[in-house]
Amino acid sequence: MAHEPANPFNGLIQEPNLEGMEEIFELVAAGLYSLASMLVGEGEDSARLVEEAIASAQVSPCADPQNARRCSRRALAVSALKLLAARCPGCLDAPEGLTPATSCIEGDDLASAGISTGELERMISGTERERMREWLASLPTWMRTVFALRAVAGFNAAETAALLKLHGGPHAAAWTPEAVSEVFRQGLCSLASQVLRSRE
Repeated sequence: MAHEPANPFNGLIQEPNLEGMEEIFELVAAGLYSLASMLVGEGEDSARLVEEAIASAQVSPCADPQNARRCSRRALAVSALKLLAARCPGCLDAPEGLTPATSCIEGDDLASAGISTGELERMISGTERERMREWLASLPTWMRTVFALRAVAGFNAAETAALLKLHGGPHAAAWTPEAVSEVFRQGLCSLASQVLRSRE
């Protein structure tokens, strides 16, 4: 009886870790839904944006989680900005006469506002979730969008300005990295006051 030749790749090819793949998808999808709901509100629109973002970014179940998150967040941001521009024309225009706040913080990052990434995550999905939703709803659309793209999606000021220019509608071309930084700083000041009240 003939013997099949030994496979030279035996031991070199590892079986895919299906449990690990599912965890990557769950993490990516959960993060995307949080971002989508901050941008366009909870519900069917957010769920649809998540599905489209994962499909258009071609997130592979074997992809590196960091790359998968970044690609899918960008795809979601583009779709969300287009939806907002169609839903409320002009709401993503760069604010005119934007003047630097007599600011409660100097930088334009979470640490400058005394808020850790973990604390922000708890505010978005934990016990402070309702308070966070109310705070976000109180912001003008352009400020809420900048806050979500910077603080949650993790884009820097230049990336955020470029996304708004390209996908924020016909009159969003005035966004600059400097304007994004100032708007984000003002948003952080507002959030910092909310956090201080919640700690009292």
